[in-house]
Parts: sequence; structure tokens; C-alpha cells
Amino acid sequence: MWTRRELKEKAKQRFQMNYWKCILAALVLSLIGGGIGVGARRGIYEGVFGDSSTEEEDISMEDSAEYFDYVYLDGTISSLVEDIGTTPNGEYNEGKAIAVVFFIVIFFMIVCIALVIFILIVLPLQILLINPLEIGIRRFFARNLREQANIREICYTFDHSYKNCVKIQFFRGWYIFLWSLLLVIPGIIKSYEYKMIPYLLGEYPDISMEEAFAQSRSMMYGNKWRAFVLDFSFLGWYILSGLTFGILSIFYVGPYVYQTRAALYQKLKAKPTEQFERMPYQG
Repeated sequence: MWTRRELKEKAKQRFQMNYWKCILAALVLSLIGGGIGVGARRGIYEGVFGDSSTEEEDISMEDSAEYFDYVYLDGTISSLVEDIGTTPNGEYNEGKAIAVVFFIVIFFMIVCIALVIFILIVLPLQILLINPLEIGIRRFFARNLREQANIREICYTFDHSYKNCVKIQFFRGWYIFLWSLLLVIPGIIKSYEYKMIPYLLGEYPDISMEEAFAQSRSMMYGNKWRAFVLDFSFLGWYILSGLTFGILSIFYVGPYVYQTRAALYQKLKAKPTEQFERMPYQG
């Protein structure tokens, strides 16, 4: 059995003994997790669904919605323009109709461009670079609980069973995404169920996908809610970090949180299981 106080005290002690390296590792993880990955996806979302209207435009979003209610397609562009431009009182405004059609075309062009960027750039970057880096950083914090971890651990995955790690991390993200489609809660539950997979890959990069998922489920069985409460207990620190424009997060909160999560992995891994007895440690 573990307690939040126990994990946090050990985390504070260990990351302060290797302070600057922990800061660098935590900063990289924050950037790839919340900067490149999430930030890129957020940028695409805002680019597609952001507010594209200005005060100088002849037609507002409200006008567009009003005209959409009177669209009756008969297969020709001219008919479409005429129907869009016809207002409820029967008047026709060609300029506004053309503006609405132009807005629709631009909207779908932005959607297509965003999808191309995501498929050709963001997704490969996430799979081939960000996910392996995450494994290396999780390994860094796990090792830092036992010794003064070296910053080179961040690139560990690129020299140890890279393809296997990429495959398992991909399916981990894919399964969480699919569960998230069933509303948000199942996705959150699965994200905690598979929470230990990056740590397992950092210590046992040759582990099979079936063993990685099974071992993570075993470790998190009965611990998902407690792990969620552990994460939620840092809420006050996150608020303070926001008040300092992220400075506190860089120099204290980030490494503190990541080291605490690694301490949770170490504590749960201490449970004797058949998988751990069979898996050779790769230092």
C-alpha cells in the first residue's frame, strides 16, 4: 500500500539531489506533451474552427446561419447562390450569396489543409519522435529514484528496441482515443489503466505488447482512482504556476510532479508478478 505523502516526500528528495537535470528533463516532457503535441493539435483546431469574421466583413456569422436555412440544392452552382441569397421576405442579394459560398469554400479548404498537416507532419512527429522521447524521460525519472540519472537517458529508446517501443506507444494512444469516443470518462479510465506502459518500456524495451498492456493493467488494478487523486492533489501547484506565468512549473512543479509519478511506478512495480520475474532488466 502506498500513500501520497510517501511518494511526494521521496520525489522531492530525489529530484532536488539531481535538480538541474530533472528540470531539463521535465521541461522537455512538458514541451513535447503540451507544446508540440497538444499545441499543434490545438492550433489546427483553432485554425479550422476559430473566429474568421471581422467587423469590416459584409456578412456576419449570424447572417450566414440565416441564409443556410434557405438552401435547397438542385445540383447547380447558380441555383445554390440564388437560394442562399434569397432572404425570408423574398428579396435577393447576390453579393451576400456569393460571400456565403466563398466562406463555405474557404472553410473546407482550411479543413483539408489542417487534415493534411496533421496526417503528414503532426501524426508522424508524435509517433516517431515524441512518443520515444516520452519513454526516455519517464525512464530518466524512474532511474533518478535509485541513482543520479544522466540526461542521456532521454534518448534511450532510439538505441533500444525502437520499433517495438514505437508500436506499443502507438497502440496505447490509439486504444485510449477509441475509448474516448465513448464519451470522455472511458478514455480517462483507460489512460490511467495504461499509465505505466511508458515506464515499462523504459525499463524493458523488449517487452511484448501483450505483456506491456497486461502488466500495466495489473499494476493499476485498484489504483486508478488513487492515481487520479494523486494527480488532482497538484492542482494548487498548477494554479500557482499559472500565476507565475509557468516559471514555477519549470523550476519546481514540473520535475516534482514527474518524479512523483515515477515514484508511483516504482511502488507498484514492487508487487511480485510473473511478468517481472521473466523480464530481464536492461540498464
